[in-house]
Amino acid sequence: MIVSFSKIFCVCAVSLALTGCARLSQIGQEPELTSPANGNEVFAMNVVPIPDAADVPDRAEGASLWTSGRASLLGDRRAGRRGDILTVVIEIDDSAEFSNSSERERSGSEELGIPNLFGLPQRIDGLLTQGGSLGEAVDVGSTSRSSGEGAVRRNEELTLRVAATVTEVLQNGVLRIEGSQEVRVNNEVRELLVSGYVRPEDISRQNSIEYDRIAAARISYGGRGLITEAQRPRYGQEVLDTVLPF
Repeated sequence: MIVSFSKIFCVCAVSLALTGCARLSQIGQEPELTSPANGNEVFAMNVVPIPDAADVPDRAEGASLWTSGRASLLGDRRAGRRGDILTVVIEIDDSAEFSNSSERERSGSEELGIPNLFGLPQRIDGLLTQGGSLGEAVDVGSTSRSSGEGAVRRNEELTLRVAATVTEVLQNGVLRIEGSQEVRVNNEVRELLVSGYVRPEDISRQNSIEYDRIAAARISYGGRGLITEAQRPRYGQEVLDTVLPF
């Protein structure tokens, strides 16, 4: 038991040391941006799609100023193929408020007396102390009351726009999209990630789609850097909060 505990302690100590060294290596350095070279978005853009029949001009349209392809002046330029780019508009303005209250009150009273029972109460009254009697043998009263009140209030507001890439076209025509954005300002990197599934008909003529039309939407907005590190508790405190039972 002592050997196993010592091994666990050594593993925890090494893990904490490595975590501390990783943080020490970032002192005085700006947070690095993630390279998109190996991401799904760039991989989808590098795949050459099969051209649609509407994109292949025939001889009749070769001499015409107006064509029906995607590259024409009046063509449909909405994202619909793997590697296409569209704009995701995120405008979250949600608020919720709940208020519950409950109150309960109950009272009861019980009385029991034995004034006559074959003359036994009179005989027992003579044996009791002065003033004692079975005329009022038991008298019980109870009162209970409980009340509770709770309120929850939440307000969230977020407005963002990010470009996303079609990474996959499913068999039913639904598009799988992924988008990422990183902005570094004053040693702080703000990260925005979005992914999900959209229908081509939900994409507007401006080649944009709102977040509430994305199925299985996953939206993450956070950051890393000096401000984030200042708001995050130290790793030693996190370990103690997890291990200590009180």
